[in-house]
Amino acid sequence: MKMAARLTLSVVMVALSQSTVAIDKNALQTFNQLLMESGLRMETPQHYIDIPIQANPVLPYEHAIQHESGALEVRFIIRPLSRIMIDYTDPHNASPEPNHLFPLLFEAISTQLSAGGDMPSSTFSEAEAQSRFNAQWAAASVFDVVPEFATDYRSALLIGMHKNQLADAYTLFLYNDHEQAKTLINAALSTLAFTPTTAPTQ
Repeated sequence: MKMAARLTLSVVMVALSQSTVAIDKNALQTFNQLLMESGLRMETPQHYIDIPIQANPVLPYEHAIQHESGALEVRFIIRPLSRIMIDYTDPHNASPEPNHLFPLLFEAISTQLSAGGDMPSSTFSEAEAQSRFNAQWAAASVFDVVPEFATDYRSALLIGMHKNQLADAYTLFLYNDHEQAKTLINAALSTLAFTPTTAPTQ
């Protein structure tokens, strides 16, 4: 990504320990608090169970569920705008503010998780972003996932969503068989969404 000025984004992470042990009730409570802070709600579909966070060197995430068949794993990444810190150096332009960064962040996360090759992406219409996620912006990207992030799955669909003054949030669907996962993904697409009653937007 070419930019005339230096832009470094660092997100203050929620204090969650990544482990392969049993689900930590404190971690679940922290995740629920993060949802509230971000104006989000998560409705777990039927036939899914919570699974432990898997430590990885690629990208931290806050929660995960898996379909009972094992055909689909869903990971959730939440970034409240109040926790995004910007180190920006450009003597000619003002520093960008978090409400305007969501396309760059979505592209950066997609690239970080991708194993390379084709990475088709598309943006939802404003009406569909609103109806599906109660968001002001949403996009999707499909790619082969880097093995260091998900050892049991080869493919990923990343859904990113943004709401002003609140958060950027991402739902990552992991799978091996696209045809098998397609129906499951369609049914679980709006598992994570912004709540209808949130702070006024600008």
